[in-house]
Amino acid sequence: MNQKNQKETVPTGTRLLSLDFFRGITMFLLVAEGTALWSVLTKDPISGTFLEPFFRQFHHHPWAGLRFWDLVQPFFMFIVGVAMPFSYAKRRRRGDSKQKITWHIIQRCLLLLAFGVGLHCGYRRELVWELWNVLSQLSVTIIIAYFLMRYKPSIQIIVSFGLLLLTEILYRTFPLEGYNQPFVKDHNFGSWMDMVLMGKINRGGGWVAINFIPTAAHTIWGVVAGQLLLSEKPAGEKLKKLVIGGLLILAAGYLLHWTSVTPIIKRISTSSFVLASGGWSLLVLALSYWFIDIKKINRWIFPFVIVGMNPIFIYLFSNTVGGQWFNGFVGIFTKGFLSWFNAPEFLMALVTSLTVLALEWLLCYYLYRKRIFFKI
Repeated sequence: MNQKNQKETVPTGTRLLSLDFFRGITMFLLVAEGTALWSVLTKDPISGTFLEPFFRQFHHHPWAGLRFWDLVQPFFMFIVGVAMPFSYAKRRRRGDSKQKITWHIIQRCLLLLAFGVGLHCGYRRELVWELWNVLSQLSVTIIIAYFLMRYKPSIQIIVSFGLLLLTEILYRTFPLEGYNQPFVKDHNFGSWMDMVLMGKINRGGGWVAINFIPTAAHTIWGVVAGQLLLSEKPAGEKLKKLVIGGLLILAAGYLLHWTSVTPIIKRISTSSFVLASGGWSLLVLALSYWFIDIKKINRWIFPFVIVGMNPIFIYLFSNTVGGQWFNGFVGIFTKGFLSWFNAPEFLMALVTSLTVLALEWLLCYYLYRKRIFFKI
């Protein structure tokens, strides 16, 4: 009996590999997007075949509905929340005061905001003020989640649902003509707020900056999950709570969508979307925790873990140096070499994307071996 309990206990003082894995695989997927891999895999000759519906899951749903790729940003925002209690506990053990940690969080969020805005400037190749990037969103959700950390989990959860209710009320009751259609692209409260904050709306895409209000729930739920994993409770109890919580909010999200109460729309982060994606986040964390930290089936996770060791760096690299220069530079050699063999355009694009992905992984590996970790 004692041996069994020992096997089912994960020491709270040890590093949770499931957290590193979840963060790493999320970043790996985002880096792969920066190489244009997912775009390549939905073009000819795959387009129109039985494989296309699968690879279409790596692109956002155009509006009402949910695809796998719609979950990646919630995963990112959720796992940031999971890591926060661990980081806070580590800094407190190191002797940092609460005031010092708070100032660090504020500085970190200002940097994230600057990085998010800077990325849009890079995309546009001009100075712009745009707040749609995930880093800009995180700069707000982290602040909200951090100041709620001092309260017990039940209070944090109540506030998170309050934010979802606030979002519903704002979208459903906003009276201004042209922006009073809650679930219509470019004609909702979020688009009006974009006009207030940025003087523009996201034409075509329908993304809105005010998403940080409902998606703060992702980071808050991550904090609650992190506090649970950091606690002295038995591993089995932690796992059970993660699974039950995940199933409940997942079911709530899909129920709102299927009953046509609130459609799942990632681009404006409807409450049903936040619930469904939050449920998936909790379930993926639970599965990772069970597999990696409880059952110790973790030999295969190393390639993803090292990507997660420098998450902000590799995300910025793949979206700036990678997207603006490195992809094209590598393509000179891969496409030039393959053209000697009259390789089709699809193969040249696929090999280029995979080569860039491999090289960026090697960059992460090099930083890991040199113990170089970029932190903000």
